[in-house]
Amino acid sequence: MSVLDAKIPEGPIKDKWTNHKNKINLVNPANKRLIDVIVVGTGLAGGSASASLAEMGYNVKAFCFQDSPRRAHSIAAQGGINAAKNYQNDGDSVYRLFYDTVKGGDYRSREANVYRLAEVSANIIDQCVAQGVPFAREYGGLLDNRSFGGVLVSRTFYAKGQTGQQLLLGAYSAMNRQIGKGKIKMYNRHEMLELVKVDGKARGIIARNLVTGEIERHSAHAVVIASGGYGNVFFLSTNAMGSNVTAAWRVHKKGAFFANPCYTQIHPTCIPRSGDYQSKLTLMSESLRNDGRIWVPKNMEDVEAIRKGTKKPTDLSEDERDYYLERRYPAFGNLVPRDVASRAAKERCDAGFGVNETGEAVYLDFDAAIMRYGREKATVEGEPNASDERVRELGEGVIEAKYGNLFQMYQKITDDNPYKTPMMIYPAVHYTMGGVWVDYNLMTTIPGCYAAGEANFSDHGANRLGASALMQGLADGYFVLPYTIGDYLADDIRTGAIPTDSPEFVEAENAVKERLEGFINNKGSKSVDHFHRRLGKVMWDKVGMSRNEQGLKEAIAEIQQIREEFYKDVFVPGGMYELNPELEKAARVADFLELGELFAHDALHRTESCGGHFREESAEEDGPQKGEAKRDDKNFAYVAAWEWTGDPSNAKLHKEELTFNDIELKQRSYK
Repeated sequence: MSVLDAKIPEGPIKDKWTNHKNKINLVNPANKRLIDVIVVGTGLAGGSASASLAEMGYNVKAFCFQDSPRRAHSIAAQGGINAAKNYQNDGDSVYRLFYDTVKGGDYRSREANVYRLAEVSANIIDQCVAQGVPFAREYGGLLDNRSFGGVLVSRTFYAKGQTGQQLLLGAYSAMNRQIGKGKIKMYNRHEMLELVKVDGKARGIIARNLVTGEIERHSAHAVVIASGGYGNVFFLSTNAMGSNVTAAWRVHKKGAFFANPCYTQIHPTCIPRSGDYQSKLTLMSESLRNDGRIWVPKNMEDVEAIRKGTKKPTDLSEDERDYYLERRYPAFGNLVPRDVASRAAKERCDAGFGVNETGEAVYLDFDAAIMRYGREKATVEGEPNASDERVRELGEGVIEAKYGNLFQMYQKITDDNPYKTPMMIYPAVHYTMGGVWVDYNLMTTIPGCYAAGEANFSDHGANRLGASALMQGLADGYFVLPYTIGDYLADDIRTGAIPTDSPEFVEAENAVKERLEGFINNKGSKSVDHFHRRLGKVMWDKVGMSRNEQGLKEAIAEIQQIREEFYKDVFVPGGMYELNPELEKAARVADFLELGELFAHDALHRTESCGGHFREESAEEDGPQKGEAKRDDKNFAYVAAWEWTGDPSNAKLHKEELTFNDIELKQRSYK
């Protein structure tokens, strides 16, 4: 085990980033056109990085497995993007955003990175407005804000319920400008399957053309991994079905440490699963918790009546409802952080108060907000004595203007009208705080290999606050990586183009072909989804919202067994050199089966509870925090970075010690 050096600059935290930018090496504009950069992934992090690097003069090769960068999973982040602009004059500041993020992550993030994130957040909004992103505006024309979980201010900028999509279109338009100028060469429907190292440095990738099946070599002076998170290791998640860990896992197996894999976020407001053969879950944006109140019936008789269909939720009076978040966390109410809200929902459902047939659902109710907005609107319209029916009509119009597309999506999926009856929600896997370990410059432990956005172990510690994913992705792509990558590339201005006929490229290509041919020639009897679904069940049951030693040890053994069966009995139809989605899935699931085991090992070794990692053996036993996560700062105030040694069970642990000089390390409380 070694202690990792994150290369954090010296000096006061408010000056670190400015001083660092002033001192790092730069690349002359005339020399940038001599340098190639590969960017894997074209979501917000990859798209903004590609556009920025090309605008600066570098030659960029961008890769995505979708048919267009517009289909990156970033579009699913609907609710908003945080920035410390204090437009609402409610006391926000760079320091408060910094503090909220560190606290929200349960004091398991790197202070310097989080402060930098808060510092550049305001620039992101200006950049996106300049690109034409249609943020919501108040009556006077100023940008509007709403609140999200874990904070006491309104700092979330939004575009109705389509924020991620609109931000991605902004980055995509910036990319398209550079594609048109020839500075970005776009490789749609290509998947990275291997990293190529030459003399210890990242110098290219092996990619598969997903349309023709051709295996291709691509070289560059640096490689940026911006391929998103690994939530689909659980099979059922809110991630797009194509989201995978392969790019990140391939660089891990080539020497990049993988950090905190057990830090995975369970989002509290997802549409409950409907059956064993469902392929994915759908997220209802956290923005809905601004106006929706979460509850279950107080009395078991009402729960049973609702499940039987003899009672409707609207039949229950206020006194018959348990608004359990408001009861348990009066200061933050329905806007507690996601990990807290998710565990609270699970606790109520485990106690038997779940309101659907499976017992895995709670209500998200907009009735109070509809009537409140309706009365306000009636007054503005000059109808102070409007009937309740008229007030409800006006209120529904206000809610539709704020969340209309989300309500429409819910109704299409469930066939229930959320304006008339409460939504049903339940926690589901949503985001991964863990990922490839990076230093302050976003470089992995492989020289020349960078990771940005959700693919890195990020700035979020053990739990991400809502609306911070878009913030981090765009911060990394627009305002961090374009500065820090030059510090490394300054040594490559005389290197020349990297040849792709070197032994390292040949070896990497042959390894990819051998791996894929192994799947094609296996001739087993079970589909890829059969194994992926089994893996997901083990992960959810034993490595999900709560974990314990026995369950984690059982999960490790079961995952090893599933992986062994997978290689013996998986069946992949079709050929290798053709369009073959099953072959794509097989390679991705193979990587998930290794990641899943490391994930469980990481959760097993961390015997504390923190953020999204809840060990049942480590909960507060008494006092006002009874039942909440109990951290062990003496033994676990570090980033766990794992080195590949040939097998997940033998991964080598490296630690990055976390120091807290600007924020007091204390028990997290939202009561």
